[in-house]
Amino acid sequence: MTLKETLSALKSLANEKMYTHNLKHGAGKDQYGVKLGDIRTVGNKIKKDHALALELWNTGNIDARLLAALIIQPKKLSVQELDELVKSITFVQEADWVNAYIVKDHPDRESVREKWMDAGNPWAARAGWSLTSGRIAREPDGLDLDKLLDRIEAEMPAAPPEVQWTMNTALAQIGIHHPKLRKRALDIGEALGIYRDYPVSKGCTSPFAPIWIKEMVNRKK
Repeated sequence: MTLKETLSALKSLANEKMYTHNLKHGAGKDQYGVKLGDIRTVGNKIKKDHALALELWNTGNIDARLLAALIIQPKKLSVQELDELVKSITFVQEADWVNAYIVKDHPDRESVREKWMDAGNPWAARAGWSLTSGRIAREPDGLDLDKLLDRIEAEMPAAPPEVQWTMNTALAQIGIHHPKLRKRALDIGEALGIYRDYPVSKGCTSPFAPIWIKEMVNRKK
């Protein structure tokens, strides 16, 4: 598919409720409001098309960028291209799909992880903490978890909302996967109180770290 054909296909799937939902959650007006499931359907038809993905991303259109995250080939991105892509994010859903489908599959992700954690750009910082959360859960060797808890305790209260989310995930992952540090993670979560009153749909786990940690630990028993 050409860029013009792909944008036309996305536009035909415009949904007013989704458009309004995106606006409510921080998206700009450069979007059609395509449901995520419909974007996935278009992506499944295209499969992988790196050149088209870059064209879609560069339009700035939110739906086009989400589709780009699905069809891009992460290994074809240089570290500089990856860094620029992450720092050009404008919307939380973009960030989540970029982190899930591009960043975590990039072969050089570790080379930028810590740099991103210290970045002034909130989307880069969000990606850095997202990668760190994954390492805490699956590859903790080499991580100073006590130092991470120090940073979370000191920095999370004033962090931008975009960054707070993945810092909180890191806090929860330490408490879930590392029993020796569980009490401290719980204490930090209680003291900070971030997401304590976060609205949660029935059947979903609260992102408030103490609740999240206890729920996941109980599931392991």
